Amino acid sequence: MTTATLSDRPDSSGGPDSSGGSDSSGRPGRPAKASPAEKTARRKALLHWIAVHSLGIAAALFFVLPFVFVFLTSLMSDQQALTRDLTPNSWHWDNYVKVFETEGFLTWWRNSLLYAGLGTVLVVVSSVPVAYALAKFRFRGRHLSLLLVISMMMLPPQVVIIPMYLFWAKQMDLSGTLWPLIIPMAFGDAFAIFLLRQFLLTIPNEYIESARIDGCGEFRTLIRIVLPMAKPGIAAVALFQFFYCWNDYFGPQIYASENPGAWTLSYGLESFKGAHHTDWNLTMAATVLVMAPVILVFFFAQKAFVEGVTLTGVKG
Repeated sequence: MTTATLSDRPDSSGGPDSSGGSDSSGRPGRPAKASPAEKTARRKALLHWIAVHSLGIAAALFFVLPFVFVFLTSLMSDQQALTRDLTPNSWHWDNYVKVFETEGFLTWWRNSLLYAGLGTVLVVVSSVPVAYALAKFRFRGRHLSLLLVISMMMLPPQVVIIPMYLFWAKQMDLSGTLWPLIIPMAFGDAFAIFLLRQFLLTIPNEYIESARIDGCGEFRTLIRIVLPMAKPGIAAVALFQFFYCWNDYFGPQIYASENPGAWTLSYGLESFKGAHHTDWNLTMAATVLVMAPVILVFFFAQKAFVEGVTLTGVKG
């Protein structure tokens, strides 16, 4: 029997390393114990992560769940739509076909696109030059003009609806159409002018002065220099105006209620609900079709929209 030598015995330094390393045999050692300060910092970071994400998830569910409920109900049968079931027993995609086959629905869709699309273009085209003048020109009465624009923002539309209706319906004979709502947009919008003016103030004057030195006139400077730099602000104004026109119920009710051929989706949906008040699945399907364009437009343009609203600020 051979006696073990001292070199064969485990050395006291060959055990697990107190610093969290490995011993001589390659086995991992014990990790180093964290100090109380590190434990407190980790605990705070974990609690902060839970708090931030839980609030975000709760806010997301608060906004998303109503849309999910409407969408799921739109795919139910008419018998199941009145029950407490949250998911369809069978998926009825033909509900959307039935909605499109409803008399007048495609006409309402076309009118909404005309109203929102043409109104948005007119507001942007007419508001940009005014905002540019208020932001970059120095002329007598500039502050008074800005004050008038702000005053128009504070004026509720219900205050002027009677004289406006008498003018468009009696003098211009345009009742029963959407033109009394579209034509005024060619003369600018107070909110759009103010928002664009605030954004144009963030553009350095050096760019405009350089263009003028190079021989560019004011119109060419606006088109070639200012507009490319103002795309986020223009996108924000265009989205605001599109959402307003698409969801407008008050205007079509005043001017187009007597002519079903001029109804928009927002106003026609009320008539649809009256005709299908027991068919909640079809009503929800029509609601989804009304909301879908707005959601899609915002989804694809949200980056420019958020950037335009963020950069607008309150510079003045």
